Amino acid sequence: MSSPSLENNPRLDSWLTIEPGGRVLVRSGKVELGQGVLTALAQIVADELDVDLARVAMVAASTDASPDESYTAGSLSVQHSGGALRAVCAQVRALHLAAAAEALRVPAGSLSVADGEFVAPDGRRTSYWELTVPLDADVVPGSTPKGAGDHAVVGRSALRLDVPDKVAGRPRFIHDLQPAGLLHGRVVRPPSRGAVLLSVDESAAQRVPGVVAVVRDGSFLGVVAEREENALRALAALQAGCAWKEQDSLPPEHALADFLVSAPTEETVLSDTDTAAASAARSVRARFARPYLAHASIAPSCGLAVWEGGRLSVWSHSQGIYKLRTAICRLLELAPEDVVVQHVEGAGCYGHNAADDAAYDAVLLAPAVPGRPVRVVWTREDELSWGPLGPAMVVDIAVHLDDAGAVQRWQQDVWSNGHSHRPGPPGAPLLAATHVEAAVPNLPASDPPLQNGGGSGRNAVPLYDLPRQLVRTHRLQTMPLRTSALRALGAHLNVYAIESVVDELAVLAGEDPVGYRLGMLSDERARAVLTAAAERAGWGSDRGPDVGLGVGLARYKNRGAWCAVVAEVEAETSVRVRRLTIAVDVGLVVNPDGVVNQIEGGALQALSWTTKEQVRFDARTVTSRTWEDYPILTFSEVPPVDVVLLDRPAEASLGAGEASIGPTAAAIGNALYAATGLRVRTLPLTSANVVAAMDAG
Repeated sequence: MSSPSLENNPRLDSWLTIEPGGRVLVRSGKVELGQGVLTALAQIVADELDVDLARVAMVAASTDASPDESYTAGSLSVQHSGGALRAVCAQVRALHLAAAAEALRVPAGSLSVADGEFVAPDGRRTSYWELTVPLDADVVPGSTPKGAGDHAVVGRSALRLDVPDKVAGRPRFIHDLQPAGLLHGRVVRPPSRGAVLLSVDESAAQRVPGVVAVVRDGSFLGVVAEREENALRALAALQAGCAWKEQDSLPPEHALADFLVSAPTEETVLSDTDTAAASAARSVRARFARPYLAHASIAPSCGLAVWEGGRLSVWSHSQGIYKLRTAICRLLELAPEDVVVQHVEGAGCYGHNAADDAAYDAVLLAPAVPGRPVRVVWTREDELSWGPLGPAMVVDIAVHLDDAGAVQRWQQDVWSNGHSHRPGPPGAPLLAATHVEAAVPNLPASDPPLQNGGGSGRNAVPLYDLPRQLVRTHRLQTMPLRTSALRALGAHLNVYAIESVVDELAVLAGEDPVGYRLGMLSDERARAVLTAAAERAGWGSDRGPDVGLGVGLARYKNRGAWCAVVAEVEAETSVRVRRLTIAVDVGLVVNPDGVVNQIEGGALQALSWTTKEQVRFDARTVTSRTWEDYPILTFSEVPPVDVVLLDRPAEASLGAGEASIGPTAAAIGNALYAATGLRVRTLPLTSANVVAAMDAG
């Protein structure tokens, strides 16, 4: 069993049910976040069972019915859940094939299978739906999934299962849920980090028509009302009646990079091949920084909860419904069998956003109205200022060259808060749990283990052939602003920094940036994507004044998908990306259209982060609380994106969602240099940071 999902959930019937009516119900523990994963998983099931894709029904994950596949994160769903379903379906098909052979009294090898029917040479037939085959057993070795040449559904673009409802405006999102007796909840957020609620005048809120309850527990304060507009009116009344104790707690925004490299840290060595002394004829050193980043989902987070008969039901767009249940049970001292968490899609998820926090808000408000579901929707201000943030980072690279300009030694140091503070593990509390009377300490975020790709060290080890290297991370032991997983984790800045320095080395060597990279690459799949992207983009052609081409390359997590990006950037009065050309190798492509969607989406998000996004804050709290304060990429700024898929049907499938983040950022930075001759090492590439780079020389 190569899939950890299968190792943890080996029973066949935990994954799927063959229904007599001609459907296959599939219960993956991975959730739909807009990435199209359920469509890809349905294709794998249809392919292995030899049934029409329309017969496969993907069931939304729930803790009372679905296998526990931990988080839907890290571009691992097709690898882990897809691998599990491929093995499960291969065995289910083999069991039914044997049963059909017995029922039709023919050798199993003589049967053909088409759309769920097993057909004997003489035309007699039976089907999955007619046969009774128990699936209450564990997966066992021996059932071999289909080979690369036998796929009929996998490898072909399929229409997304989730898109028709969204296009037609049919209720699908968690915000659309309207259970009977629904009430509306809102929560008063503290005015700053560490603020303590001293007193509150509840009378004005209680006078608002339709208010059912005002709930206070320490500094957690919320209201429940019959109608949403009344909940908002009561929220404003509560906010006006609060007295808070506040204090300065955040470092100066303008000196954020200095704070990161001077705060207490925990050091981890990721790679150390620096075993022999060597003289350096020349050294290149560069420091790169990025600010805190918000998830900035277009729709704010939402959660529903109802307490009934001593049992708690929760609806959430969480990435980890089992982990959310674990956190709720730990905080409220509940038995797992008394809590059910059901996944419902939200409108955008790029890592650990505030979905779990919104759900827990609803959980804390719902006891005031037993038997009635409470829905909490965060405000835009809540979302941008209180949701978990992608950590600010600093990357310092020092490269030593010999007399001929060849790299002799590469040293890379990364300073960052941890990139994982997800609910579930101890020490990673939900937001409201830090505000109640019996508050849980908000310990510094951790980093995922290295075997899972790391956090601040993700893609910090260069892909290139280097004779000696030392790569270290320095994880902060203090956390001024709450940080957690944001798409690609540390790969965004690490790849930007590595590829910027490699570009600089190419210039020093007087070589073409693409050719220079090829000269340091023995990884053939990396060479292939780099060559494909350069050829497709027309690398080397003159684009005119103030326009440059830049390239970026990485293998996500150093063991995932290979991706190369060529960016065409115009830099006259601002940085404008005119085109992105991307080549990607994700092994066996399950759904080509889905892979292209994911690569495009990651690239555009990287474009937004790299050129526009920055969390602003003062001495007490986040101040970028609206779209005006925290601008993101607009539709008019979206460039053409051309994606080349290097399909490798004989290789294992790899995730696509985060592969293009780092290379896109790097390509944009390198294209800016090609257009202007200026290296900008502080993100985002705003006019202010470009001018600062000019002033720094």
